[in-house]
Amino acid sequence: MVTTVPDTTGFIHAALVVSDDADLRAVLAPELRRSAAAYDEVLLVVGDRTRALLTERDPGVATAVSWADPGAFYQRLGSAYDRFRRYLADRHRAGQRVHVIAEPAVAGDVCPGSGADRAAAYLAYESVCNETYAFGPSAVTCVWDSRRHRDSVIDSVRDAHPHVLTASGPAPWPHYLPPERYLAERPEPPMPPPPAQVAHDITLHDVADLSAVRSVLGVWAGTHGFGTEATEDILVAVIEVATNGLRHGGAPVRLRAWAHADTLVAQCDDAGSGAIPAAAGYHRPDPLASVAGGRGLWLARQLADVVTVSARPGCTSVRLYFPRHIMQP
Repeated sequence: MVTTVPDTTGFIHAALVVSDDADLRAVLAPELRRSAAAYDEVLLVVGDRTRALLTERDPGVATAVSWADPGAFYQRLGSAYDRFRRYLADRHRAGQRVHVIAEPAVAGDVCPGSGADRAAAYLAYESVCNETYAFGPSAVTCVWDSRRHRDSVIDSVRDAHPHVLTASGPAPWPHYLPPERYLAERPEPPMPPPPAQVAHDITLHDVADLSAVRSVLGVWAGTHGFGTEATEDILVAVIEVATNGLRHGGAPVRLRAWAHADTLVAQCDDAGSGAIPAAAGYHRPDPLASVAGGRGLWLARQLADVVTVSARPGCTSVRLYFPRHIMQP
């Protein structure tokens, strides 16, 4: 396998925050015309409404750019992030300069009342992609609608992007926070406590105990309507996190699992006392590295939808959310 090393030279990652349809037309339409002339491909991953707004006054736009369904990209947050990364890496290897314009389909909670904010969780990936998407002189523009998100989310959107898109083109954002700083200064919201009654509460002392976990959680996921493939993804993600806890955090590891409407939730608490790097699990492990590391949390972020981490003296907690409508759309 060939690993493509990111090259930040010339990479532009911009945010476009709109508050109405006129905003979107006034800023994005001229950017499409500029990009169609400057890049080998312009790919728009936007909803039907945005596509209609952009093409109704300038039908030529429809054929000048490429279009993709957001549903094909925005499923689980971690896999959505990596799907764009692979696209940019493939085009870079082919010698193409591309501009991706995407409208993140991440509004709202995983499930109302679950405590997992998908928009806030996805912004962590948006921050890290300033490093991981930087394959030479290409561009990514993220379109966020302030009518769909809280003010705090929109503030974070701007701070996660080095540029903002204006009618004249991308302009540097003076309050941009590089990834490590963004992740440190925009911590995840406090993890709400698990419910008093959970479906499963298992104590793990060593890796030999994990075989029973696979059996128990496999049956549990099946009873909640998860198919074979989705169930396998749940099992791999949970076991990877539990194994990390046993190997790096320290036994015992307490695993709790419960259902919240159509979302299955699993939480692993280990005895770790060390701080977890802010960017842990966001960078794809190097398959050619002589020492394997970072695989467990990265894989969990790919297979779950939202993953939240909380570290405090004597305990590290990792919580994984598996919404059925996202796990098997």
